[in-house]
Amino acid sequence: MNDPHLKYKIAISLIPGIGSILAKKLVEYAGGAKEVFKIPREILCSIPGIGKRLSEEISKGNILETAEKEIEFIIKYNIRPLFFFDGEYPRRLKHCQDSPVIIFAKGNADPDHKKIISIVGTRSATVNGKETCGKLIRELAERGHNPVIVSGLAYGIDICAHKEAMDHGLQTIAVLAHGLSTIYPSVHSAVARNILSQGALFSEFLSWEKPKKNNFIKRNRIIAGMADATIVVESGEKGGALITADIANSYDRDVFAVPGRITDRYSAGCNKLIKTHKAALIETAADLEYFMGWEKETNNKATGQARLFYTPTKEEQIIISLFQKSSEASVDKICRETGFPISKISNILLNLEFEGLLKSLPGKIYKLSY
Repeated sequence: MNDPHLKYKIAISLIPGIGSILAKKLVEYAGGAKEVFKIPREILCSIPGIGKRLSEEISKGNILETAEKEIEFIIKYNIRPLFFFDGEYPRRLKHCQDSPVIIFAKGNADPDHKKIISIVGTRSATVNGKETCGKLIRELAERGHNPVIVSGLAYGIDICAHKEAMDHGLQTIAVLAHGLSTIYPSVHSAVARNILSQGALFSEFLSWEKPKKNNFIKRNRIIAGMADATIVVESGEKGGALITADIANSYDRDVFAVPGRITDRYSAGCNKLIKTHKAALIETAADLEYFMGWEKETNNKATGQARLFYTPTKEEQIIISLFQKSSEASVDKICRETGFPISKISNILLNLEFEGLLKSLPGKIYKLSY
């Protein structure tokens, strides 16, 4: 581990009373994670959102000591710390205002894969729900899309999504609601070990942290933010899957739901999402292709091969032309200049990043990469 600033990056996330949004603003204000802890207390007090109490918390040395202990765990178990302002941080999450300031990752999955789908649902999945989950993933693989499948390693639809992804040769990422020293539920430990060889485990929590109720809600925003789209396979009228769908909608990401009979308890949530226009109805991978604008791919096509020539769409060319006039531009400026909705802008910017035409900078700023 050769990052001399790592303990400060971890410590930023440990300051009591400072959430991920304020933590990122604080790093930007100071000019770096280490610099935050060098600011005199009287100046810290004057920073908007900090005040006297939080400035005292920042000045305590025990936060840095805790961070140093975490580094020992990180080194021992080959964990990758992904800091918001570093290049390895998942690109899609950078577009989410409340994304974690640091994430701990173990495994080799690509969080910036061209296609990433989150699949969530009830812990009390029915046979039909599991079959539908498996069918969607199988069809995505057969049609050559090979997306990374993201879920939460929970009972029901989550664990089904992970298993089906691995069975069909897809990468899968399990986002945990606790630290990486344990697995919850423990019966999924074997699956988690398999995921490490065909994906990754992600967590924003320190290694020793246990699965508390509120952690699952925090975890859900990562599941929603890492993906191009979230699919709810089965859900009751309430539950974590619906929370994840709401978060995905707040991020202007696509949300889909599999419909069910009106008498089915675990279709009530999906049907409600569709009825209230919070999710589009899908039944097959072909439906997902249609809504996402994906073209069916062939399985014998070389994956990961660099494209030597790329012809931008008309909308992409409009945005590229904007950058040719100005070296850098914020998402807000792009929206104003083009008149495109934020949901369309986000998808276009992400695609241009993947094609190597744009580069993202901190603060939702972009510039041409050539």
